[in-house]
Parts: sequence; structure tokens; C-alpha cells
Amino acid sequence: MTSITKPQIIHEGMARNALGLTIRDYEGRMSTLCAGCGHDSVTSAIVQSFFELSVPPHSVAKLSGIGCSSKTPAYFLSAAHGFNAVHGRMPSIATGANAANRELSLIGISGDGDSLSIGLGQFAHAVRRNLNMLYIIENNGVYGLTKGQFSASADVGTKAKKGEVNEQQPIDPVQMAMALGGTFVARSFSGDKEQLIPLIKAGIRHNGFALIDVLSPCVTFNDHEDSTKSYAYTRQFFHPAMHADFVPPAEEIKTAYDEGEVMTIELHDGSRILLRKISKDYSLNNRGAAIDYIRSHHRKGEIVTGLLYIDESEPDMHAINQTTKTPLNDLPFDKLCPGGEALETLQQRFR
Repeated sequence: MTSITKPQIIHEGMARNALGLTIRDYEGRMSTLCAGCGHDSVTSAIVQSFFELSVPPHSVAKLSGIGCSSKTPAYFLSAAHGFNAVHGRMPSIATGANAANRELSLIGISGDGDSLSIGLGQFAHAVRRNLNMLYIIENNGVYGLTKGQFSASADVGTKAKKGEVNEQQPIDPVQMAMALGGTFVARSFSGDKEQLIPLIKAGIRHNGFALIDVLSPCVTFNDHEDSTKSYAYTRQFFHPAMHADFVPPAEEIKTAYDEGEVMTIELHDGSRILLRKISKDYSLNNRGAAIDYIRSHHRKGEIVTGLLYIDESEPDMHAINQTTKTPLNDLPFDKLCPGGEALETLQQRFR
């Protein structure tokens, strides 16, 4: 089934952002996903985040692979650039787009099958290169387009809708990203927009690879009582490491909470994340301690959510490789193609 254009109805009293745009300008086509799919809630949070940040839609490139999750870029930012890659190959397309034009704001939408199975290698290299992009995994533990087989994120002991029991150890994208040197790692739930929107906004503004693993239940194949990726299970064992709010640089910084310890983290562009910690033993800037914290709660059957790790000190891919700040399509030909002598000099390095 193909998607259809969503009627853009703008009422006179609708709120406008700093660009004079309404939230309708950040929407896309009508969703063809199942009614109640968590992915549509993620789409709504993305729309709200870009609108509130006043990001020009044409300055965004949205990328995806294959799967239910990879259909969702069609449902937001219709005026943005877009590329739907083959299964698992979205990170390499994102790398090329970022290498060609660092001024683009990149958002990649993937799934647990797309990123943790066939695309695992490409996902890992995007993390270690600290590619400047927001990478959202819509994680439901199954292959929704091919009738609900277990994905690589399915927990041991979880049952499929037809009764099969998964015996394979799962891959946790959060722990994997931390182990690979990820500089912004978060987890959230599609049914918690209050937490998800600030995380998306912070991920957009982060200078480097920002991963948000979003538990997004599949209402058709994985929303039953024996699933650890269902709405009921997620709501019951939801364990927020901290509450978050996002403050753009133009606004006055105010403490957003009346009680509890508040931690302020300033991002590279001057925007800030306000974190109210609810666990005294959680260390946001200690990679090893964060992994241990996640694992200890996983053993209890709990899902830790929130901003789990951040490091603003690491250089992104462009800083590491000392690339030009000019988009490649704006460079003169003699800079893009310096000739045979330059090629010979380059080849000497590998002899």
C-alpha cells in the first residue's frame, strides 16, 4: 500500500515557530502502518522536536533502510531531503551525505532488524567514526514486515505470537554503542513523549553520533503478555535513569524542576540539557559505570531509559579527518580533482 498526501490544513490561530512555520510544515504523508503502532508516536515526537527547534525542513536529510521503521521518514518533514537505502546500508549513505555537506542535519531511522542483523557492521562503524547524525532505532524485537520472526534484540525466553520461544542472546544497541565509543546514548519508549521529545532535540543538537534506542511495540506481532517488547511489559518495567528537559541557547536557563538534583549539560552550540537525577548511583559521564548500571537493572527485568551517556569532548568525523567546511558541491573543480600529481603523492603513502 502506498502512502497518500496528508491534507495541510492551517488554522489562523496555529502556533508558529521562529521561522514562521506551523507544525504542519514539519509533517509528511499519511501513515500506512498498523493502527496503534509505536512508530507513529515516534514520528509525532520527531515532528514536534524539529518544529520546536525551528530547524528549516530543507536543511535536513532523512535516511532509512528497510522495514516498518524505515517507512516512517515518509511521514515527517516532507520538504526535507530523503534517501531510502537497501537493508542495513543506511549508515554508509549517511556517511556519504555528511562527508559531502556537513551543513545538513542528518536523521536516520532504523529498526532492530535493519541495524542489529544485516546492518550491524555499518551501524558499528558509524558509531566509532562519531558521524554527526541522530540515529533512532525503533526497536520492537520482531520483523514486522515478514510476519513476526524474532529479531536480534529479542530477549531470551520471550515468546512469539505463535508460541515459539527465543533462546538466542539479544544484542543491546545501547550497550554496544557505549562499548564502541558512542558519545550520546539514550533509550526511551514510544509511549512517553515527555521523555522522548527532549532526547530527540538534544540528539539533533549533539555534535557527533547520537543514538536513541526507542522501544516501540509492534501491535500486530509483539504486543502480547509473553513479550518483553509489549506496551504492558514496557510500562510495568519502565525504569527512568533521569528526567530530561532541553533548553535552546536563546532562552533563559531556568531550573525546570522543584526538587531533586539538577545537572546541566551544555552542548557544542550553546543549547543545554537539564537532567533531574533520580538515582544517586548513576554516573552519566562514566562509560563503564553506565554499562554496569544498565546491566544490573536488566538482570532484574527492568528497562533503563533516559539519557544514559554523553561526552561532548570527542571530535566528530570531520574534525578527526580535518575535512573542508565547504560543501563539496560548492568547491571548485581543481580542489575536488587536484590532478595526477596529487594522486601520485597520495599513492606513495601506501607503498
